[in-house]
Amino acid sequence: MFNIPWVCSRCLSRSLRASWRQGLPVPVQRRSQTTASNGLLSSALLNRARSIAAEHASLSTRLAESFDAKVAKRVGELTPIVNALAEWDKANESISELNSLLKDPQTDEELRSLAIEDLESSNTNLPAISDQLKKSLIPRHPFADLPCLIEIRPGAGGDEAGLFAYELLRMYIAFCSRKGFRTGIIKLDAEDGTADDRLTEAVMEVETDGSYNVLRTEAGVHRVQRVPATEAKGRIHTSAVSVMVLPSFPEPGLGEDSPLNFEDPNSDYYIDPQDVRSEKMRASGAGGQHVNKTESAIRLTHIPTGIVVSMQESRSQHANRKRAWQILRAKLADARREAREEELVKLRRGAMGGVAKMGRGDKIRTYNYNQSRCTDHRSGITIHNLGNVLDGGDGLEAVMESVQGWLADREVETMIAEDELKEAKGKGQKKA
Repeated sequence: MFNIPWVCSRCLSRSLRASWRQGLPVPVQRRSQTTASNGLLSSALLNRARSIAAEHASLSTRLAESFDAKVAKRVGELTPIVNALAEWDKANESISELNSLLKDPQTDEELRSLAIEDLESSNTNLPAISDQLKKSLIPRHPFADLPCLIEIRPGAGGDEAGLFAYELLRMYIAFCSRKGFRTGIIKLDAEDGTADDRLTEAVMEVETDGSYNVLRTEAGVHRVQRVPATEAKGRIHTSAVSVMVLPSFPEPGLGEDSPLNFEDPNSDYYIDPQDVRSEKMRASGAGGQHVNKTESAIRLTHIPTGIVVSMQESRSQHANRKRAWQILRAKLADARREAREEELVKLRRGAMGGVAKMGRGDKIRTYNYNQSRCTDHRSGITIHNLGNVLDGGDGLEAVMESVQGWLADREVETMIAEDELKEAKGKGQKKA
């Protein structure tokens, strides 16, 4: 008979199987409730997780007594955090039990060997479990579940920038097609007197819900380094293209209960029609008699911010007005979100010392044709298969996923800094 005070559940099951083969019974006492060190998770994050678990338990009790849609929604939002915390607690408890088992001089050698093997496995898995808990604590982006608009504009670089802007448009169309996202071109403007592949502006709509969360990593300045076709001496030119990823809101009348309801005057996304100047114009560019005689183009100007949106893609003035409002709402919502984020960044810089953020004006990625290289300057990932990236293939998806990880890491760092600051203030107030 094995003479041990207790065993962990994993070792117990394996020991029982071995003992069963030998016809030996195994007496087991109640295991200790001691948990392992927090190690891979800061106390600030762990306290946040436990506070959320307590809220989840309280709301679940209320929900069992009487159903409430808002409470049910909140419980659903908190459940992934509670599940991740339970898995983390289970892993740490197992490690604690295994360590205690190994320290016990009365532990059988066979069981000790099993415990060492299980401890190695648990320690290997713990970082991934901790990482999952950290990520589950990151607040979901307010636009994460929405469709999106991708606006592409050439920057410095002249014709070469316009050419690359068109290639980026094709890249995103190909990527969305591969992912099964529904897309459409809302606006496509080319330079006067040039081919259609020299863009001055393009707006692409991705109609699939949740596409904003997938594509929001693309917002910023994309830099291209290559030898233009018109370059006689083979010199490499550098050009830039600006990409904006904007939320696409539901049609009027949908989502009245949503905080994103742009028809609710109390919503952050409401636009007072009195603040918007609407002008009818004749469409410009090639197009025959329709362009010359019909005032179908629309220009909207949001007077408080100066944001201007013009639309002339359709022959219908109504259709152009609808699209222009869609883009204006998206731009204002994105600007308001950025303003709130910038305010938080200023507070964090003052309180925590140097929390940075990358916005739409930052150079986020370089496409080097000579080296067939694509490098993202946020996550640091480099893909040496530029053709696959520009075709919207696995390379582009790998870059996007690496940036999603980088964004998650920054969010976690910010949460830790904020929670530690709160703890420090709380201790200071108690001493006072």
